[in-house]
Amino acid sequence: MTRERDIEQRVLALAEPLAATRGLEVVQVQYRREAGGFVLRLFLDRSGGVTIDDCSDFSREFSDVLDVEDPIPGRYALEVSSPGLDRPLCRERDFVRFAGRLVTLSSAEPVEGRRHFKGTLLGATDGVVRLRVDGREYSIALSNVSKANLVPEP
Repeated sequence: MTRERDIEQRVLALAEPLAATRGLEVVQVQYRREAGGFVLRLFLDRSGGVTIDDCSDFSREFSDVLDVEDPIPGRYALEVSSPGLDRPLCRERDFVRFAGRLVTLSSAEPVEGRRHFKGTLLGATDGVVRLRVDGREYSIALSNVSKANLVPEP
């Protein structure tokens, strides 16, 4: 596991309980080096969406948790936001929740000769994501999904 991935996992473990007390879900945690230094991003969601106040309140409270637990060495900027209309799909429950929606998906390894898919999400069970693309059904191991996002509805 890379250093960044390890930090993301530790931060997720700290963030999820706090988010749950506020009726929020941590969709994704990203820890990256960018031009201005390291950035820790948390994307929050809930049924019905999140507000700027939800993000601001969570950020303030979670910043205190990070100060106490100190899971990240050195300086970094904390950013908390909604996942946006093109919400990333990261966990099996995301693929179940958004069944029926149009998605884009990239696989780490080719599936039936392709790595990029855009189609209707059929769901996920037992670690396998199912999509319908141009009338054809694909089954892709969740462990092979490198990136998946909702396609915003018009």
